[in-house]
This record gives sequence, C-alpha cells and structure tokens, in this order.
Amino acid sequence: MRVNYFKHLLTLSICFFWFSAVAQKELKNKISDFGTLMPIESASIYVQNTTIGTVSNADGKFVLQVPNQFLNDTLVISSIGFKSYKTLVNEFDNTQEIYLEEDIASLDEIVLVAETRPKTGNDIVLKALERLAVNMPEQPYLQKGFLRHKERNRREFKWLIESAITVYDSSYTSPAVSNLKINVDQVRKSYDLRDVDSLLTYTAYLKEKTNRGNLQARNLRRDTIKTSTLVKAIKWNDTRINGLQNLFESKLNVFRNANSKRALFGEDVLDTHQFRLDTILVDNDRKLYKIEIAESHQFINLETKGVFNDGYQAKGWLYVYYDTYAIKKLEYELIAASKAQKSRSKTLFDTQINHKLIMTFREYQEKMYLNYIYYETPKLVNVGYKPTKPGEIIEGQPNTDERFYYTVQELLFTEIIVDPEKVDGALQQSWDPDIFAVKPYNKEFWRNYNTLLESEEDEKLIQDLTKRSSLFKD
Repeated sequence: MRVNYFKHLLTLSICFFWFSAVAQKELKNKISDFGTLMPIESASIYVQNTTIGTVSNADGKFVLQVPNQFLNDTLVISSIGFKSYKTLVNEFDNTQEIYLEEDIASLDEIVLVAETRPKTGNDIVLKALERLAVNMPEQPYLQKGFLRHKERNRREFKWLIESAITVYDSSYTSPAVSNLKINVDQVRKSYDLRDVDSLLTYTAYLKEKTNRGNLQARNLRRDTIKTSTLVKAIKWNDTRINGLQNLFESKLNVFRNANSKRALFGEDVLDTHQFRLDTILVDNDRKLYKIEIAESHQFINLETKGVFNDGYQAKGWLYVYYDTYAIKKLEYELIAASKAQKSRSKTLFDTQINHKLIMTFREYQEKMYLNYIYYETPKLVNVGYKPTKPGEIIEGQPNTDERFYYTVQELLFTEIIVDPEKVDGALQQSWDPDIFAVKPYNKEFWRNYNTLLESEEDEKLIQDLTKRSSLFKD
C-alpha cells in the first residue's frame, strides 16, 4: 500500500512538472524592415494590456514565453517609426518572419493645431520633465526582470552574469537613494575569467579604505600584493562602478531622479543640454516627437565618488509622446569634452565615449514604467604597459585589443506588481542587491522565465567562454 502511495505521488509530480512546462506558448521569430530588409533591433514585443514582453536583439530576433491564459489576447510588435504588427497570441506563426513598414507623421502638424503647444525641442523637453510627476508611477510597486551583465575586451568575453531580479520603488516623488530596493532572485550563468592585475583599482581601494590620498599606482609593486587582496579590491570596484544600486540611484537614471539635487535633467538641464526637434514619428499608432540631444555651454559632471566623471558633453535622441508628453525612449551618450577628460579617456580606455545609455518605457495603467535598459561603459581592469612610441610592441605585454575592457548591462522588465498587499509582503523579506554573488542554479525556475535573446555574435563568444569555465557555479 505504501509503495502504491509513492508511485501515485511520483506520477502526480511528473504530471505537475509536465503541465508547468507546457502551460505556456513560446513565441520566437525575426523582425525586419520591409523597405531595407535589415533586422530591427530593440523592437517591442508584448501582450497588450499586460506586462509580458521582451525586445528584439541586434539580429532582430526574439523569444517570448506567454502563459496559456493569454492565448486569446493580442500580441503587439512595434518599433518607433514603423507600423505595428498585431495578432492573437494563439495565431502567431513562428515560421513567418515579421516585416514592419515605415510610418512617419508630418512635422508640419505641430503648427496646424489650434491649441498652444511647445514648438521647440527645448520647450517640449521642459514640458515632458514638468509632466514626469503625472506620467511616472505615484504608488509603490515591484518590477520583476532579467539582467545580463557582461564584460569583455575587443576580442572576447571575460565575464558574464545572468540573473533574475526584483526592483522595489516607492514612487517617482521619493528619493531613490532611500526608497528603492533591488534583490537578486536567481542566477542562471556566472563566468569570470578576467585578469587580476589592476594596480590602479587596488590603489583606489586602498585610498577608500585607509584614507591615504597620496597613494600612486606607480609606487606599488605587483609581486608584493597578495592575489586574494587584489580580488577583494576588484570586487569592491565592481560594486561601486557596476552595481545595480549605483545605476538606479545615480544621475544616469535620468528621469526617475530628475527631481533630485543637481540631476542631469533637473532645473538647470539647459545649461548642460540643448534639444532640437527633428521630426514626428509614430509608435503603435501614437505620434511622438523625435528630439536630438546636443551639448550646451557647460560640461556634465556625474559626481561619482572616487572617480573623475566630469568634463562630458551629451549626444543622443529623446522620444516623447505627442499627446501626453510622456517619455518613451532615451538614447544617450556622454562624450569626453574637457582637455583633462579627453586625455584620461584616451589613456585609460582608448575611447572618448564614457557612458552609453538606452532606456525605454512602457505604459501600464496610464503610467510609464521602465521596460528596458542598456548601459555600456569602459572599465579599467588590465592596465599593462603603455607604449611611448607609435607602433611599439613590448613582448609579454597585452596589446590594445586585450587591454581595453568595457562592461555592458542589459535589463528587461517583464512584470509589474502594484497590489499593495504583495508589495508590502515583499518588503518583509530580506533584500540582497549583490549581482556578483554566486548563487545555486535553479533549473525549474528558469524553465519558463522570460530572458533576453543573445545576438548571434554574442552567442558564439559566450560559447567560447564556456569552454574554459563551468556553466553553472553552485
């Protein structure tokens, strides 16, 4: 009798896991421009009136897991400047490539309307910033999402982390530093094959921990420093430069923190930025302004503790909905402009672009929530020898393709929770924002979790990386 009981229990368990695996529909395909046949990157793919969605990769490809309860809902594929594609989730064909047609409104429309509207890029942006308090969330909420953190030089990946995260935010009007939490729920992949030899990072670490402001890297000898101590310094640097808490609380979270002191897009935004109206585009049947971002008469300073993050000029694009002045998308670069920053950026990173940021927002219950973040920045990891003559190569020293690193962080948010009881319940749990901590791999968790699809180039580099590192670290 006892044997039969366990057999029955085993059968029920198998049926449960099988049902869980098939209780959703996998949608995958490629999105291309009908006119040029080129892939469309960062197109939005989502189930209408839900928070289920993803974005296309550099090859225009995507994969989306949709629970069966939404099979009769509408799937929307949209991209700024193109006509949307819509179909029922249940009728989506994974075998037929999706082509989107160009859709551009007339810039002349802004002067034909009877109502008084801002006519210049500067005035439109100021109006959009003024409307943030209305368009951004007013109540506490949770967002579930996927993080891909990767670090590489010009040849190969050196570091890769993929995590499921939860973000809590009390509201737009509250300071992010004290009212925003991040938790790493699960880790899917974790590889780290970086070189451990950055004396500059170690010097910064010592300055922070010992208050010895006169320390210089050139006065330190690598052979006298324990590798374990260097590792500790690098982990400290990882957190202060690339920790998610820093990204969400810093000036680079430009709209969430627009009402904070000395914000990038604060009261003095026109001192450091100028905005030019370029045209009017269409996104999912809604018009929006396309606005060019350019430099102004003052340099930009990110005011990062322990890092010279001053002397930049801004460049990029801002997309603002025509009807509500809500921010839809930001494409933003900070480029070295001052003499000191140009010299520093060239010497340490071999690039003048120090920060590259893409942020997209999705409307949910008439409020705009973060949908996707792409953040790229060069990072000092392997200093090595700096040649003094053009073309000089020193045997045994890394060349420029190996020496200069950069980090990319991508975040995709796929679920928004506004239920006060669920939000309060989550706050009672412990929160751990450390994206670099190793956690056990939970295969069942990841079975149905929506993630970002790697590009073909990245997938090959990741495969090369896994040949030299275990796939999962428990």
